[in-house]
Amino acid sequence: MIEDIRNIRIEDFNYPLPDERIAKHPLAEREKCKLLYYKPCSQAENSNSVTADISEYRFSDVPSLLPEGAMLIYNNTRVINARLRFQKPNHGATIEIFCLEPLSPRDYAISFATTEHCSWLCFVGNAKRWKAETLEQVVNVDGKDITLTARRIDRRGNAFEVEFEWNGDVTFASILDAVGEIPIPPYLNRSTEPSDLTDYQTVYSHIEGSVAAPTAGLHFTDSVLAECDRRGILRREITLHVGAGTFQPVKSETIGDHEMHTEFISVPRSLLVELIERDAPVVAVGTTSVRTLESLYYIGVLLHDNPNATEEELRVGQWLPYTCQSPLSTREALSEIVAYLDRHHTDTYIGSTQIMIAPSFRFHIISGMITNFHQPQSTLLLLVSAFVDGHWRELYDFALKHDFRFLSYGAGSLLMR
Repeated sequence: MIEDIRNIRIEDFNYPLPDERIAKHPLAEREKCKLLYYKPCSQAENSNSVTADISEYRFSDVPSLLPEGAMLIYNNTRVINARLRFQKPNHGATIEIFCLEPLSPRDYAISFATTEHCSWLCFVGNAKRWKAETLEQVVNVDGKDITLTARRIDRRGNAFEVEFEWNGDVTFASILDAVGEIPIPPYLNRSTEPSDLTDYQTVYSHIEGSVAAPTAGLHFTDSVLAECDRRGILRREITLHVGAGTFQPVKSETIGDHEMHTEFISVPRSLLVELIERDAPVVAVGTTSVRTLESLYYIGVLLHDNPNATEEELRVGQWLPYTCQSPLSTREALSEIVAYLDRHHTDTYIGSTQIMIAPSFRFHIISGMITNFHQPQSTLLLLVSAFVDGHWRELYDFALKHDFRFLSYGAGSLLMR
C-alpha cells in the first residue's frame, strides 16, 4: 500500500488556473464570497460513481449547512510580520530575512517575549550577497530608537540560522510588529499592502507564530460565528503554526520523493476529552486544522506503543498513516494522549506533525471540512482529493464553470462525508 501512495503522480492533480481567477484581494464583506457545498448522496449499485450534491451558496450560509450539533474546530494561529529587510552599508544590496520558526529560545511565546537576542530559522533573499558581516538598522519601536542587528550563523538546508540582537527593553514581537512585513502568498504576485494587515488574519486569530494564514478561516466574520452559536454549533480552537512549506510546490514526479514540512501543533486537553465523549460531527476549518486533528490518532498510537516517548519520537512522520496497522479505535488513541498529559501534569498537548494526507488516507476524526480552492499540483489538493474520495476534479470544474475565485483570498467550500 505504501508503494502505491508513493507512486501517486502529481501531474494527475493538475488543472488550468488562469491568473484572472486568482483573487488578489478579498471581497469587502468576507462572508459574501461564493461557497461550494459538496455532500455524497449515494453510490450506484455495481458502480464506482457517486451521486453527490454539488451546489453554490454564500459563505454566510455555512451555519445553516452544518449538521445539527456539529463541532466546528478552527486554527487560532496568527500570522506574524515575518519579513524583515536590511540594507548592507553604503547603500549596498537589500537582504530580505524571512523568519520561519524560532531556534533559541525554541518556544514561540518565549522567543517573542525575549528582550535582547534570539535566533530563528530563516529564508534569506539575496543570500549570495550576505557573507559574514553583521547587518544593522535603526528601527523605531514604541517611540524608542532601537539598533537591530542580524548575523548569519549557519546554513540549514535551503534556510539559515540567523541571530538577532537589539538594545532597549523591547520584545522581539514588538520589533516584528513595528518593522516587519506580513508575508502574503507569493502566488498573489504583488507587494504587501496596508490592507493585508487585517485581510490576511482570521477574526479569531490570537496565537502568534504563523508565516501564512489558515486561509479557509478568512471568510468568517463575527456575525457568521454568532449565527453558529445561535444554531448550537460548538466552536473550538486548536493551534497549528503554518510554515512557509505550505507554499512549497511538489517538484518531483511522484509524491514519494516530496518531503513534507514539519509544523508546530497545540491541542487543549479539554478538546481531546470532548472528542472522546461527544458523538458529534467534527468539521475542521482549513487544511491546517485537518492536519492537526488527524495527526492526533497517530500520536495516540505512538504513545500506546511507547508511553515514555520523547517529543521528537511523537512527531507524526509523513508516511506513518500508510504504514500504521494499529487496532486502536479513535477514542482509545485520544485517551492515550489524555493519559500522557495527566502523567505530565499539563493541560495542553504540544508537538509537531509532518503528516501527508493523500488519496487512500483513512480519516479518523473529521466528517467535514471547510477549505478554499488550492493551487494545481499541491499537497493541499492531494488532501482534498483524499477527503472526497478522488472526486476533486468535479468540484474544481464546477468552481471554474461558475466563476468562483481561487486561492487564499478566493471562495470557500464546505465538504461533507
